[in-house]
Amino acid sequence: MRCDMLINGFSVHASFDDASVISVFKPLLIELARLYSSKKSRVVAFIAAPPAAGKSTLAAFLESLSAEMEGIPKVQAIGMDGFHYPQKYILQHNVLRNGVSFPMKDYKGAPDTFDIAFLTGKINELYEKATVMWPFYDRRLHDVQMDAIEVNTPIVLLEGNYLLLDAPKWRDLKCDYSVFITADEEFLRKHLVERKSRGGASLQEAEAFYERCDGPNVRLCLENSLPADLTLRITGDGEFRKV
Repeated sequence: MRCDMLINGFSVHASFDDASVISVFKPLLIELARLYSSKKSRVVAFIAAPPAAGKSTLAAFLESLSAEMEGIPKVQAIGMDGFHYPQKYILQHNVLRNGVSFPMKDYKGAPDTFDIAFLTGKINELYEKATVMWPFYDRRLHDVQMDAIEVNTPIVLLEGNYLLLDAPKWRDLKCDYSVFITADEEFLRKHLVERKSRGGASLQEAEAFYERCDGPNVRLCLENSLPADLTLRITGDGEFRKV
């Protein structure tokens, strides 16, 4: 199944095999609809995955697919990247690695570059308010845009790297259903280095960034995430399979 979507401000063309759509994605949406019918209030589902595992694309695809299915309440896909600290803050602060202080900008994307208190509060709002204004991370500006998205649907898909992280404060995030996407690290490494190179970095710079920042983030997600209601594996050809 092919789909053209707007993800993080960029046009993306995605394709999912029919087997995954029939056996994985449609049943997932039916389960979320069942939860909504049972709760009679908003359902919040997490889609957690390491960097480059396709979580943003999958969330956007599920939103699109839901609109084609009968009996599925309206679904909206949103992300946690809007909870990065603002760029001004990141440029003025450091992070600790093995007791040594480094500029936060060199580790942007790691858990400690996100405002977890702000994220927790906004997730709680999803349960308390019919309409919630959500921040957005603009990849063209490399900065956060506050109150950029109006969230008002019965089912909300929230995607992000650390939504299931087994760490203080992160493990307290609330959801009704969770999905985790896993993959081989080498597959993720290849895509992350390519992504960094497309952004203008040399191959050497992209590989160095992976070793310093992306690689540890990938391993953190793969090795320190809480169990999910549904675990999917992304294969070498980019397809999703139940684990």
